Amino acid sequence: MNVKTRVPDADIQAAQDRSAAWGMEAVIDLHDCSLTRLQDPATYHGFMADLLAAIDMNAYGDLWLNRFGKGDLEGITAIQPIETSSVTIHADEPGRQCMLNVFSCRAFDPAAAAAVAVRHFGGQAELTVRQRGTRPHTPEAAR
Repeated sequence: MNVKTRVPDADIQAAQDRSAAWGMEAVIDLHDCSLTRLQDPATYHGFMADLLAAIDMNAYGDLWLNRFGKGDLEGITAIQPIETSSVTIHADEPGRQCMLNVFSCRAFDPAAAAAVAVRHFGGQAELTVRQRGTRPHTPEAAR
């Protein structure tokens, strides 16, 4: 699979450690994508269904998908709330690239997410994974 990981596997495992962080984020940059796929709303729907299955997440509501912008900034943006946060996608059609963010307060396999993205949009992926927030937190801290 065409996935270049920008962080060592040990860092991905650390990002998945719920005792150390509140959540994790996979930033997936796809380059040399299929223009036809980037322009097709059905690609985004199929991608989201396969992504959620691959990372064992559940959609929370419907996929929001819209084409907007002007000139070279026009493209499709899609946002899928999930029970543990969200998935966002923005396509740069003239550049044949696609930028995705998968954020969850539950650990998931970021390499699987990148592989699903390549399968649906084509191209090569660069994957960056990071921890978000801090742990542990308690209900008392929120008061």
